[in-house]
Amino acid sequence: MTILYLILSGVVMGLVAAVPIGPVNLICIRRSFAFGPVNGFVSGLGAALGDGLFAAIMGFGLTWIAQMIEGYITIIELIGGALMVWMGYKIFISPPVLRCPDTKAESEGSNLGRAIMSTFALTVTNPITLITFGGMFATLGGLAGGAGSFNDAGFVVAGVVGGSAGWWLALTTVIGLFHTRIDEQAMRIINRTCGVLVTVCGLVVLVHLALKHAGISLR
Repeated sequence: MTILYLILSGVVMGLVAAVPIGPVNLICIRRSFAFGPVNGFVSGLGAALGDGLFAAIMGFGLTWIAQMIEGYITIIELIGGALMVWMGYKIFISPPVLRCPDTKAESEGSNLGRAIMSTFALTVTNPITLITFGGMFATLGGLAGGAGSFNDAGFVVAGVVGGSAGWWLALTTVIGLFHTRIDEQAMRIINRTCGVLVTVCGLVVLVHLALKHAGISLR
């Protein structure tokens, strides 16, 4: 396999993982509107690093980690769902910060470390992403499970991070163009809308988890 093919395969995987609208997209969009494109992009990098971690697990054939994740999938889903509900609530009650600065809001906007860690946590507590990468690795070159060399896997993982980061850069740059044009009322609507949607995503995960366990217990 050529290096170009490996990198492009990784870029495709990164885009497939990043582009679909979900909690992380909503959070990055909201932060780009509220705090500018830098905060939004840094938030997206957290997701890109999470995608890269899952890609590395599959690409380097670290099946024992994948099996461990599968063994704790219930706890991981519970943490991920609860985290989404909590973040959705915090977004919903966040005050518009454009003309009425708030100490807590200003702290959220300037703390880039917290921004990247929050989206990284959301990404790595989604075990479906690991399964998705397993399927993509098998389709785009059969690198999963150690079929390719470590160098091959490294190029693919780099492509995954690059493709995902590229999406976040493009998205937050476009959204950031409207950052200075958003007034308090519009920002309040964005906060409420994103907060509700992220919370709903978390509740869907928790309800699905509860139904799954109810079904198992009824057997």
